[in-house]
Amino acid sequence: MKAPNGRVVAVTPAAYETAGEAERGFDGLRAVADGLTARITHVRDGIGWIWVIPGSRTLPEVRSSRAYERYATCQNAFRRFVVLLAKQPALELPELSERGPSLRTSDVR
Repeated sequence: MKAPNGRVVAVTPAAYETAGEAERGFDGLRAVADGLTARITHVRDGIGWIWVIPGSRTLPEVRSSRAYERYATCQNAFRRFVVLLAKQPALELPELSERGPSLRTSDVR
């Protein structure tokens, strides 16, 4: 997810088979933005803190795109992410066919 200034603020480690699956995952996250809770943790290899929204699988649902030097800065970055996420408009996606919808590159965020 990118901020209005173009900076990447969050990434997902999950791999989606279709653009439609990725969009539905984003839409689901956007729908529960107000109730999201992050785990803030120190990075393993290096200096800094990252925020992580735990997922149902072994991978995080979403995480910060970079490490922050200070714990408080990381907390503030997560709060800004939630506000930005909540402001995203809901998508109207086509229903899934057996192979998934065919979306043009311009249809993907």
